[in-house]
Amino acid sequence: MERFVLTDAQWALIDPRCFGKSTDPGRSGRDNRLFMEAVLWIARTGSPWRDLPALFGDWSTAFRRFSEWRNADVFKRIFEALSGDPDMKYAIIDATIVKVHRHGPGAKGGPQSQAIGRSKGGMTTKILALTDALGNLVRFRLMPGQRFDIVEVSALLDGLEFDALLADKAFDSNIIIAELNERGATVVISQHPRRSKPLPLDREIYKWRHLIENFFCKLKEFKRIAMRADKTDKSFSAMIHLAAAIIHSR
Repeated sequence: MERFVLTDAQWALIDPRCFGKSTDPGRSGRDNRLFMEAVLWIARTGSPWRDLPALFGDWSTAFRRFSEWRNADVFKRIFEALSGDPDMKYAIIDATIVKVHRHGPGAKGGPQSQAIGRSKGGMTTKILALTDALGNLVRFRLMPGQRFDIVEVSALLDGLEFDALLADKAFDSNIIIAELNERGATVVISQHPRRSKPLPLDREIYKWRHLIENFFCKLKEFKRIAMRADKTDKSFSAMIHLAAAIIHSR
């Protein structure tokens, strides 16, 4: 059986952000480290919670605990702790599509209540991500798979400062370029051939755009993310935050 074992260095960063520490008031959590490895086992293998191996304890207890931590944004705090200070010389954006597992659309309110869309390829979710100049995730947005990439870009960039934005031609939009010019950020976006007045493109800087593609490849090593099995955006986001934290800490 494959088991995702956290290193002592990783756990030293994760432990202070967990619920139920010995220093917390009330009942302490039972082996937070083993629980975190259980969540990573689910994320890595893509298995249903019911298939959680017995060495991790009762699966329903682990799932309820995951839900509590998810609702309290514990996994997001873990991601922020392991990410440290991003290198915002460059911001790199891109989107990737993940297929939705047949168990994924079962949330209350149906798929339309979550970032799940229907296209020719079936039900899909789009992960719109922004990484720093080192290819480490800074933030992301979830969208239905059929939605245009540029729709959530402004929200993704909100409050961030960076020197240049790198993106492929899917983000060649006058609205985005105008926002970057207003910020004083360098535009490093590949352009559509039909653009009447091409903008200058620094091709040497543009080469670094591959870093976000590398990140997506690492993220999709976690099978529960490569094929979305989580019914709610909140659960799926928690899995992405935890996986990205582990990727960053390697």
